[in-house]
Amino acid sequence: MQTFGWPEAYFILRAASWTIALTAIAFIIGGIFGGVLAIMRLSRVKLLRRFAAGYILVIQSIPVLMVLFMSYYGLSAIGIELPPFFAASASLAIYVSAYLAEIWRGSIESVPRQQWEASASLALTRGQQYRYIILPQAARISLPPTVGFLVQLVKNTSIVQVVGFVDLMRAGMLVNNATYQAFQIFTLVGAIYFAICFPLSRLSRHLEKVMNASRSH
Repeated sequence: MQTFGWPEAYFILRAASWTIALTAIAFIIGGIFGGVLAIMRLSRVKLLRRFAAGYILVIQSIPVLMVLFMSYYGLSAIGIELPPFFAASASLAIYVSAYLAEIWRGSIESVPRQQWEASASLALTRGQQYRYIILPQAARISLPPTVGFLVQLVKNTSIVQVVGFVDLMRAGMLVNNATYQAFQIFTLVGAIYFAICFPLSRLSRHLEKVMNASRSH
């Protein structure tokens, strides 16, 4: 039986970098699609609103694990083989897009109606209203919940181990299977998750206080 030492700890630390990379990719891709969905939810075109609302409702109503299974095992059943990393990235991006779309839609709707009316009086187009008036204000409102959601995303990456991707949690389990020193191993894994998530949680709370203070002022 192996002992738990530096090589095993280094393996876990390297896996943590994959967790961070997976989180970043899913957040960026999901954020792009989430932004599009948020605008569609507020569109004047009923078809676009219904499509975006239906997509968000479906994704938010099923576990992200099911999305992962469909991306990896479901597609492989019809002959489309995705590497675990791509399947995990795509699944988490789909999950991110639905939740960020709602966060950002709510932030856009939180911008006072007078701002829309004032920008319309300046003869700005709908796109110009979003670009110069609405989105800069909505971005400030959305920062705290967006960062808070990012914390949840980091923790939700632990599910990708079910498709064989070696993330932080999977690395801990592999090392534990080899060394049977669960306390030391999962203490390290938990400490790494804490080191990633705690600063983000503090940032979210700080931004929430700052944004509320500025809005009150």
